[in-house]
Amino acid sequence: MRESRDEIVELQGWLDDGLARGGEHLRDTLPPEWSPPAQEVCDRLQGMCLATLATVTADGRPIGAPVDGFFVHGRWWFGTAHTAVRLRHIARSPWVSITHVPSEQFALTVHGRAALVDLTDLSDPRHAAVREVMLDFYVPRFGDAFTANLDGAAQYVRVDPTRVIAYRQPS
Repeated sequence: MRESRDEIVELQGWLDDGLARGGEHLRDTLPPEWSPPAQEVCDRLQGMCLATLATVTADGRPIGAPVDGFFVHGRWWFGTAHTAVRLRHIARSPWVSITHVPSEQFALTVHGRAALVDLTDLSDPRHAAVREVMLDFYVPRFGDAFTANLDGAAQYVRVDPTRVIAYRQPS
């Protein structure tokens, strides 16, 4: 868990706001006690979490596709090829949604703005944490060559939330 106390408080604010701004159907199907607190959300999202990223085409059609997502410092982060269609969509309109649904017991959706990031720029302390989490996941699978992806062979993206909705089925 890499979130600071301030990041947990910020995430809790987005979770509370997401429920408060939800429509009637959301409020009817997601009682407040089924929305996990921010700390639990962060605890559940360790390592790589497969998520669906939704972008929008130039003519307004939604496109969703999976990404290897990492939830670090209260934000989703993912990498993709420099030639990926999703990057063209993000360049034109950075508004995205990303959803992680590992089972019917838990789901997290973040609506927000995608920002291209350079993970070699360690002046942002979050970048070092994201690099470490990604290296911990990918190096055992792909070897040290994965480091080239972090050093520019891939483009990395951070999703800055504007609305967050989480669901946890009570036990």
